[in-house]
This record gives sequence, C-alpha cells and structure tokens, in this order.
Amino acid sequence: MELTELIQRAIADGHLQLIASGKTEKIRYVAVNVAEKWSDPEEKVRAAYYAELIYRYGYAPECIGVEVTVPDRTPVDRADLVVFHDAARTKPFAVIECKRDAVTDTEFKQAIEQAFGNGHAHKFRTEYVGVIAGQTRAFFDCSDRFGVLEREANIIADLPAQYGKPEEYKYYHKAPGKPDIAAVSRDDLIKTIRKCHQTLWGGGRLSPPMAFGELTKLIFLKTRDEKTPRKKGEPYAFQVKTFETPKRLAERIKALYAIERQKEPDVFNEDIKIDEITLKNVVLHLEGVNLTATDLDTKGVAFEQFMDGFFKGDFGQYFTPRNIIAFAIQMLDIRADDDVIDPACGSGGFLLHALDHVRKLASQYYDEDSKEHFNYWHSFAEKRLFGIEINEEIARVAKMNMIVHDDGHTNVIGHDALEPLGALALKNDAFARIMGIQRDTEFNPETGRIEDVFRRDERKGFSKIPTNPPFGAVIKEELHSYLKSYELSRYVGKGGGKDEDDPEDDSADPKAGKKAIKQRASVKTEVIYCERIWQLLKPGGQAAVVLPDGLLTNASLQGVRDWLMERFKVLAVVSLPQFAFAHFGAGVKSSVVFLEKRQPGQPASDDEAIFMAMAENIGYDATGRTTYQVEVLSEVPGLSRVERQRCDLFDWKVSFDWVPGEGKKPGRWSERHREVIPGSGLLGQYAAFKTSPEPFFV
Repeated sequence: MELTELIQRAIADGHLQLIASGKTEKIRYVAVNVAEKWSDPEEKVRAAYYAELIYRYGYAPECIGVEVTVPDRTPVDRADLVVFHDAARTKPFAVIECKRDAVTDTEFKQAIEQAFGNGHAHKFRTEYVGVIAGQTRAFFDCSDRFGVLEREANIIADLPAQYGKPEEYKYYHKAPGKPDIAAVSRDDLIKTIRKCHQTLWGGGRLSPPMAFGELTKLIFLKTRDEKTPRKKGEPYAFQVKTFETPKRLAERIKALYAIERQKEPDVFNEDIKIDEITLKNVVLHLEGVNLTATDLDTKGVAFEQFMDGFFKGDFGQYFTPRNIIAFAIQMLDIRADDDVIDPACGSGGFLLHALDHVRKLASQYYDEDSKEHFNYWHSFAEKRLFGIEINEEIARVAKMNMIVHDDGHTNVIGHDALEPLGALALKNDAFARIMGIQRDTEFNPETGRIEDVFRRDERKGFSKIPTNPPFGAVIKEELHSYLKSYELSRYVGKGGGKDEDDPEDDSADPKAGKKAIKQRASVKTEVIYCERIWQLLKPGGQAAVVLPDGLLTNASLQGVRDWLMERFKVLAVVSLPQFAFAHFGAGVKSSVVFLEKRQPGQPASDDEAIFMAMAENIGYDATGRTTYQVEVLSEVPGLSRVERQRCDLFDWKVSFDWVPGEGKKPGRWSERHREVIPGSGLLGQYAAFKTSPEPFFV
C-alpha cells in the first residue's frame, strides 16, 4: 500500500516519522512516542486513519493514543487508537480498532466486538467505538443511552468531528469540510469488489453467479445515486445513516432501487433478494467509493481481472479469454454505425470490448470530456449493442459489466437465443426493429384461434456478430420443439456422413449443396448456432465465431459445411492451440472463423480466397501464465512503465503503475491500461491479405 496523501502530510508536519530499525522499517507516532512495524498491513491502516483524525476530524495529536492499554481487560488488551478529551489522555472519547483491508465479514464482526469490549471496559467507558478496515468502516454510539449488547440501533454514520455530535450522514456532495465520495485505485477497487462478493456469497448462501447478480443491482443503484443531480452540501442516499437499523436501511435502499428500476425496466426486472444484515455490509463496503469518478481504464481492468478469476472452473463456459475477444473485435473492425449482437454473450466480454473499441474511435474525433465524445459511443451502446444470454444470473452479470463501463442502457436479453425470432422480438423492441420483425395476428384454421404471426424484412439484421457459442451440448427435439425449424437439424450425418437408415431427403433445398438427410432428434448446439447467426445477420454482415475444429473437419458434418459455404463467404480461419480454453474449464480444440453472409442470389465460388492462419503463442499457456515476448518501451523507476507484449494474434501496449511492497512482499507493477497495437501480429497479416488476396485451398 503506497503512502496516502494524508500520511505524507502528517510526515511533512512532523506528526509521523518513518525510521529505519535494523533491517526493518518502523513508523513513529511522534506525539505519544510509539513506534510500530511499518510492514504490517494493519499498521498502514492505522497510520492512514491517525492522519485522518488529525486533518479531517480535527483532533490534536496529543489527544490520540496509540496501543493504549485498556484497564480491567483480561488478558491485557490494547486499543489500536483512542481519542481522548484531554492531552494528558485520561478521559477517553472514542476507541478505534484497525484491521487490514479485505478482512472477512466474520473478522470485521469480531473487531466490532473487540472495540465494544474496550469501549465498555470498567474505568474506560467511551462514548463512541469504530472499526476501520480500508474502505469498510463502522461506528457506534456506546453511551449509556443504549444497552451494552446493542449493535443495530446505535450505528452512526461517522465518528463525530472535534468532540461534536454525529452527523446524520457521512458523505456529502462537495460540502466544505465534510467527506465526499472519492475515486479509487485499481487495487482498492478490486479489494472492494471482492469484499462485496464475499459478503453476498457468504460461504454458500448464494451461488457465485447469483451473488454477483445481487451485486449487479446494488452497483446499478450506487452509480445512479452518484449521477443524481444534487446541490452542494446535500448527502448521498447510498450510505448508512446515523441510528438507522439494518431493517430501516434495507427498506430505504429497496425503495430507492424500486424507483430506479421503473426507469430501466429492461435492465432489471427483479427485487433485491438479500437479507438486511448482508445489505448493510455491502453498503458499508461501497458507500465511500465514487464509481462514476473512478477512471474508466481502472474500472475496466479491475472488473476484468476479478471476473477472469471468478469465471474460471465451474463458470468458465460463460467467459472467453480477453486475447481471443480482442482479436475478434479488431478483425471485425466494429464501427459506431454497426448493429452488433452476441447471441451467447455470457458475462459480456465481447460486448465490453466492442464498446471500448468504439469509445477509442470516438477519441479520434472528439475531446474525451466533450459531449460529442460521450454521445458518439453512448448512442452505440444504447441503440446498437445487444447480447442474449440464456442464464438469467449470468445475464445480470453482463448487465452490471456494462453499467460499470458507464452505460446503464444495455440491451442484454435474458432468453434462449435459439428460440423463434418472434419470441426474441417480443423481449426487446429495439431488437425487433433491427431485425425488421413486425408482429401481426391472423386466424389459424387448424386451431380455430387468432394467433400471433411475425413477418420479417430479410434485408435487415445485424451487421457484426462476435460470439463464442456453447460447444458440445445437445439440443433435443423432445425438450426444444424449435429444433425442427432449423434446416441444419437435417444436415448432420452419422459416422461417415450417410447411413442406410438416413435416406436422402429430396425435399431439401436444392441450393443447399449436398442433399439433406432425415430430421435428427438431437443436434449439437454449435451446429444450430451457425444457422441462428446466419438468420441474425443482414446480407453482407460479418461474424467472428469460435467453433470446435470438429465442425470444420468431421466427415459426418460435411453436409453442414456445404450448407454454410452456400450461405456464407468464409473470410478467415484462425486455428487456436489445444489449451486456448483449458484455463477456463474447456479443452476442445477450436478456431476463430470469420464469415460474411452472402447477398441474395450470390453464388459460392471456388476462387474465393480464405485467410488461413495458426496461432501458437496466444499470450498465455495451459495454466494461464503469460507467454508474451515483452519489450520495455519506457520506464520511470518506482513510478511508471510501458511495455509492448507480443503474441501471434497481435501486440498489446500496456501501462503500469508501481506499487511498493508490504513486509516481505516485494513491490510490483500494477496494470493501469492496455490497448491493442493496430497492424500487429495476425491483424497486420490479415490487413495485408485483404489488399491482395490470393486464392488457395487448405
């Protein structure tokens, strides 16, 4: 943890000293002549809050005790910090316990009990107690007006300043002399997210995706509260009020959420589903963080790294590695006027990278703090960027991911992407508009009822589709009645492509290339997704699809390939190594296939050139360790560093900040920002290929 601004000020003013003591470094609290080991993470928390007590709360250093022995406590206990009424330090006012950042809820609760034990000690009765654990803080009134076991009705927003009375709120918007919420560093944001998720997950009370979904709702509300116009000096709503019980806090937070939810019914359609104590703890974690003011790169890197770890293992199917996503987005060269959809969006990786790509384009035209810059990328996010995800919990994760990236108007549809297009159109009006789908009714003589019918303008659809559809799962007709509506359910053979019990279907589309076989009762998901992608694209639209190599090579799927070649122009096939998805719970050999939907009546040609490539170094190995070839472009020792990280797909330009070590842990470089270097790796080779394509077959 680097020195905070207030610690630096306290050192400059002579209230704190960093002193060498042999091989270790100690921090000395000058007024009380107490020196403690500086490498201890808890010591850094104490020193930072000690400086706050002086500069933000207005307490004299002579009145702040450090490592104060509490009388009549057995075994002997020492309070981390004690604010006294007097410089002689005989009349306690408040006891503060300091814990390292990112302690568990159980450890935080134990610290509260320790603080109360010290605060209620005989001959040491204080008026207030508090616990500080990084961004998470809790304060209580422990005077005689409350029972010694009270822990809810006596909570206060913040420790009073200069021996006064508690404020109703802690954080106020631009109020002179009062705390305001603030932007945080990448590491602090990661810690905060982890604390929130740990609180919500609670060791198994909720599934990890469900816990993340609940966090989605609260971050949605937090960002909305930050963006709500308020006068200078007005308090924020997303925080714990003085003497507000968890029950009253939960009622207030849920009422605020209900109001905001009405404004965005397509984003969130469920109530907050967590208990009062859990909700209070999450609010304590988040209340001091200004997510809106935190740098977008900081938020992007923090959430991506957190989710990288979160979605490994059991939930790896919902997460595509960053390098593969970035490669697909760059190859498709998504623009602000493209209509983009990922029909298997998972946690939203392709959507986020598409949004970031367009945001960088905006910076080429407008100043980043201008209204024109915001409108350029935000209009794309609001009106042209779509995702479909069958798992509702994961769909909420994708929505939150977009909200964190400064957009709350995402068109993430929680539904089975393979359902009839009319059913999807009913879910989202904007989707229906882009697809050219109109709803009508007509009489069905077979059923004797008036039924919905959907008509589509085949000239319309999405212009770009980056996606990694699910592999290997099977769609069964007995469970999914829509299967027989897909042509490709009749183009899958057995063994070598045709068996005696698979007679040719002469009613098959004569344009389909190889004749179809009979209707299959079950078909793998990747096959059907190929047809759905074709349906979603407008003529001339392009897709980047991660597909298992079996679909490209197995003899039994020749009919599928013939069907695809008649309907798509294959632009490029980039083979990935066997381990590309192993780190995320899948080991199927795959390729990224780039396709363009043919115009009506446009025949396939044997002369069409296809860019074929094999990527061996994709930036990481089977264990997830990086394999980049690194070139240091610039470095300021102990401050900043810029690297070029090369792999076969492309090169990254990565900026780092230096984070000093703690204790035995050495200092390290912390990633702040990364961007793809245009024209590098296979991206450059593909660009050169397009200028002069040479036809060949592989």
